[in-house]
Amino acid sequence: MSINRLPTIKEIARKLNISTSTVSRALHDHPSIGWVTTMRVKQLAEELNYEPNFSAISFKQRKTFTIGVLLPNLSEAFFSTAISGIEEFASTKKYNVLIGQSLDDPEREVRILESMKNHRVDGMIVSVSKNTTSFEHFEQLQHYNIPIVFFDCIPERTDVHYSACNLQTGMLKAIETLVAKGITNIALINGPAHLNASKQRQQIYFKGLKMHNIPYDPQMMQTTDLSKEGNLAAMDKLFSLEHPPKAIITFNDYLALDAIVAAKARNMVINKDIYFISFANLPIWSYMNERPLASIEQFPHLQAEKATEILFSLMEAEPGIEVKKPCYQQVIFDSELILHSL
Repeated sequence: MSINRLPTIKEIARKLNISTSTVSRALHDHPSIGWVTTMRVKQLAEELNYEPNFSAISFKQRKTFTIGVLLPNLSEAFFSTAISGIEEFASTKKYNVLIGQSLDDPEREVRILESMKNHRVDGMIVSVSKNTTSFEHFEQLQHYNIPIVFFDCIPERTDVHYSACNLQTGMLKAIETLVAKGITNIALINGPAHLNASKQRQQIYFKGLKMHNIPYDPQMMQTTDLSKEGNLAAMDKLFSLEHPPKAIITFNDYLALDAIVAAKARNMVINKDIYFISFANLPIWSYMNERPLASIEQFPHLQAEKATEILFSLMEAEPGIEVKKPCYQQVIFDSELILHSL
């Protein structure tokens, strides 16, 4: 039984009676190789269906030309949009992308990161699981010279590279918009308390109320683990108040979807009896009859694209340069309030 063997640089060199180094340079259009020789090499390579041995190239350059991406959940439109930004930038550098999803499970996050390391990825882009409280598994990548850049859900620390969104601009505008409609009893359904993103929302909520001289009522702020059951339980608590809210700001769009269902179950008319403003502006809102008053756009494509740009700047940095005080690249985009209904 015959086996089709892939042609090699050595075979091209033997047929043309030239050195393998000449063939390699010709295939890469090196200026030291004459035009005639380059054309002869490329013509024969095409006739033999020659393909570069990327394993050998990777070994020689000590690169795999692959980056790893670790996200909470690929089914969310936010992260699928982010992936597009990452892959588009990576493709301009002729890099492949390995993708893993933690499903907000810290143990799964650790396993995927270990697998990415074993696959010798050249760098990592990560949006942290909402249940992650320890970051030792990310720190360990430093021992393998694998740079890491975070985006969206980032560790609450200063010694990391990241691309993130300034939630304040959008959320303060949201509260201003509600107050302009005469609404002052504004509730917040926040995410898990330990999340950096939840802490940011809470602080901005307090600031927004204070800016408009609205007293803070602790009962008007509820938290949820972001499960459907947790979301509906938070809505039940708000609706059971003696003076329930006229407007609710929700941690994300998926929570808003559950909140709208809960309001409709109580025969409430959306954007009349109650108003919602949510993060992060799902594309599906444009196809729905009942939607929040507005969403706060967090620009996932821009965040992820910038994180990828930062990662490549780290991977392409000159090796062996000792830096006494590391300079961490940290980019923040302003969020924007997008009105859906008036």
